[in-house]
Amino acid sequence: MIIDFHAHMFPEKIAGSTIAKLAPFNEEKPTTDGTILGLLKAMEEGNCDLAITLPVLTKPSQYESVTKFTIETNQQFKGKKIIAFGGIHPLCENIFEKMKYLKDNGIKGVKIHPDYQGEFIDHEGYIEILESAKKLDMIVITHSGIDGAYLDQPERCPPDRLVKVIDRVKYNKFVLAHYGAKLQWEEVLELIAGKDVYLDTACMLRTISFDLFNKILLKHGEDKILFATDCPWSSIKLDSERLNSFNLSKETKDKIFYKNALKLLGLKNEY
Repeated sequence: MIIDFHAHMFPEKIAGSTIAKLAPFNEEKPTTDGTILGLLKAMEEGNCDLAITLPVLTKPSQYESVTKFTIETNQQFKGKKIIAFGGIHPLCENIFEKMKYLKDNGIKGVKIHPDYQGEFIDHEGYIEILESAKKLDMIVITHSGIDGAYLDQPERCPPDRLVKVIDRVKYNKFVLAHYGAKLQWEEVLELIAGKDVYLDTACMLRTISFDLFNKILLKHGEDKILFATDCPWSSIKLDSERLNSFNLSKETKDKIFYKNALKLLGLKNEY
């Protein structure tokens, strides 16, 4: 079984323009057209059973439209093939109430992205999001590390800021994308590995060396790693093949590919 814990799709009317806007900042050609059908095709090619889709609010006013799309997606798929997370912005008003609305509508978590949202990860809005998630038992996934679209701007979610947030909030359903911090894995090894958070493997498996990947894995623990691709910005098929090529036990690979995700999502092993 394979669960991709970090994938993207967009409403059909904006999928093409969104892919065209973001593609120049990605190292690889997009692997889908950004639509639901495109994601399902990539999942089939990669033998992926379930994808967690993640939106990003670039401004607070997008909350209603993104939430509507998320609810409609989850109603369409009913927990099979695709589970859509919600989005929240650190400058939203009434963050707890908005998070509770998502929870009450069956949404299991939210995505945040400090670079796209223009605030540092230790902004009080993000602290409130994490504290709200902690009260509501929801998952929070954050982009972390370097983003190719923001190379000319300050890093808004580097490991040194992240570790302060982790130690302040102390929430074990906090997921750091890109294996703790994209392209900053030596700092992840030093500062973050071993903390009580999850790391996902989005858009990094074919970039990192196995030696460094394994050092972080051994220090952090195999129970807190989630297979993820960032599809369409990386390939489900190629990333799963890369993980399978690593010299890891079957039990470790099974945990990374799906067992840890099932546990975090609160799903049964018979899924």
